[in-house]
Amino acid sequence: MDTPADLLVHDAELLATVDDARREIPGGWVAVTGGVVSAVGGPADAPPSAVRTVDARGCLVTPGLVNTHHHLYQNLTRAYAPALTGGLFDWLVTLYPLWARLDEEAAYVSAYVGLTELALSGCTTSTDHLYVHPRGGGDLVSAEVAAARDLGMRSHFTRGSMSLSVKDGGLPPDSVVQDDDEILEDSSRLVGLHHDRSPTALTRIALAPCSPFSVSTSLMRRTAELAEALDVRLHTHLCETQDEDAFCLETFGRRPVDYLTDVGWMGDRVWLAHVVWPSPDEVGRLGAARVGAAHCPSSNMILGSGLAPVSELRAAGAPVGLGVDGSSSADSASLWLEARTAMLQGKLRHGAGSFSARDALEVATRGGAACLGRAGEIGELSVGACGDLVVWPLDGVAFAGALSDPVEAWLRCGPVAARHTVVGGRFVVEDGVPVHAGVDEQLAVHRRVSARLQAPL
Repeated sequence: MDTPADLLVHDAELLATVDDARREIPGGWVAVTGGVVSAVGGPADAPPSAVRTVDARGCLVTPGLVNTHHHLYQNLTRAYAPALTGGLFDWLVTLYPLWARLDEEAAYVSAYVGLTELALSGCTTSTDHLYVHPRGGGDLVSAEVAAARDLGMRSHFTRGSMSLSVKDGGLPPDSVVQDDDEILEDSSRLVGLHHDRSPTALTRIALAPCSPFSVSTSLMRRTAELAEALDVRLHTHLCETQDEDAFCLETFGRRPVDYLTDVGWMGDRVWLAHVVWPSPDEVGRLGAARVGAAHCPSSNMILGSGLAPVSELRAAGAPVGLGVDGSSSADSASLWLEARTAMLQGKLRHGAGSFSARDALEVATRGGAACLGRAGEIGELSVGACGDLVVWPLDGVAFAGALSDPVEAWLRCGPVAARHTVVGGRFVVEDGVPVHAGVDEQLAVHRRVSARLQAPL
């Protein structure tokens, strides 16, 4: 007698596998056993028996969405009014003093709330870029890891860093910067403590100096060398604004992509946040080097940064994923919303037929997996891949008449939230509600901590 699967999701209106063949199966089903996809089929295939079954009639089933850029701690200063009128540099200078109050409690509760919010939007894997490490604040990254493990979310946390304060020609205050040796030592410690190299890993660590205007050139080089030695990935902000172009030309005599080459970051270990302003030649160089890009459409609009050349980067060979970015600059941490906005921006940039809902789904799944070095592990529904999936309802008033194409309906109608979000075969969201019992308690803690951070200086 065959051993039953742990979970069977069956009779989907459409199962969009986003696998190598981009199979889409009307009436499809997917089985998960031991945390990985054990079988995929359609109406002509006999599904396995299962310990638990989910009826997906009237629903689109997709791989779990992958978030490639976030600052979870920033939901403690969500939509902070005094920082809403300027561009990126003014926004940062306004908020740095508030973020200097971060501690382990703040890191845990912001990660808990932020990851729950992402799960409600169909995200099963999220990154985080935590680059503010106030003295005396404690082990902030480990606090985030604890929150993710409590929730059962798959997470790639980065040990971010800043080493140039205002007195050194950077933007942040002295209270949130560290010296190079301290940063690198802690980076090694966190990789040793939390980085899981297995194909089904729930927790991985990457190294992430914040940006060209907040870290030293030596830290960029030494971090790349350390990442190579530890075999972990590298992340930073690059080409986000035209102000950054001007800063790099004035400070280094080089454009940002040239600077990236100088410090040894032009390789497939690297994925970058934003990538709004590369020149056509630089797009080609990034693609040839297989440097990934985390496209953050809402943040780029809220801060007035510009429209990223997403189609050009993909055509050049650069992996492109989606990022919700920090809640202070994007505010709604919905990966569904970012996928829809990416689709709309793509059409705006190159015409109505240039970027479809399927393009957006691919960027939100396979593209994100490639950015994180996890192609074939996450971002698709194929045998052996992680059992991360989302069941999306396509019913009610918002979807009335949307009969011809479930994938297009998924992004063009709505808004829609996940009915079920499943990570490794385990429910994180069930019937539209977070599974973990501590949400209300953590929201109360979050309000108290947020008020403390936003208290007058």
